[in-house]
Amino acid sequence: MIAIGGWLDHPQFGRGRVLNHNGTRYVCTFPGIGLREFESHEPGVREAPAPAQGDPLKTALREVLDEYGFGGAAALAGKWEGGSIVVRPAKEGLKEHVLPIDALLHKVVMVRDRLRVLEQKLNASPRLSDVEKVELQQYVTRCYGSLTSLNFLFREEADRFQGSGG
Repeated sequence: MIAIGGWLDHPQFGRGRVLNHNGTRYVCTFPGIGLREFESHEPGVREAPAPAQGDPLKTALREVLDEYGFGGAAALAGKWEGGSIVVRPAKEGLKEHVLPIDALLHKVVMVRDRLRVLEQKLNASPRLSDVEKVELQQYVTRCYGSLTSLNFLFREEADRFQGSGG
């Protein structure tokens, strides 16, 4: 399975970028075509290298989004790629839930990014006193601390959560 953010070649659509997958299907974007969903095991679908030259407009836009806390790019640790989390109820007869690990990582990164935006809004708020800002910032820091148990998902150390101890 090609990781989210990776590139692939499709015999009909050409080179595209993986936006999501569930283990059996890909959702990809293809330049000039748009979004397409298809079976991951279709003949001719194979991993492809990233384009050699990036789009300067997209690069600039990503930098602006990252600067304002709307980033979201974080790589899954290699050992988890293609893996799933299975939640099996203790009570027999109930259906288990399977979640691709990279989908969980995406959700965790979205929470992280929203916490960053919240921090920025707190710090920039003209209506809050400095004491109120510090008090609310402590709650945000505790949220980061609660999420540190998910750090094993991240490939890069810089993407990991830090609580009040870090």
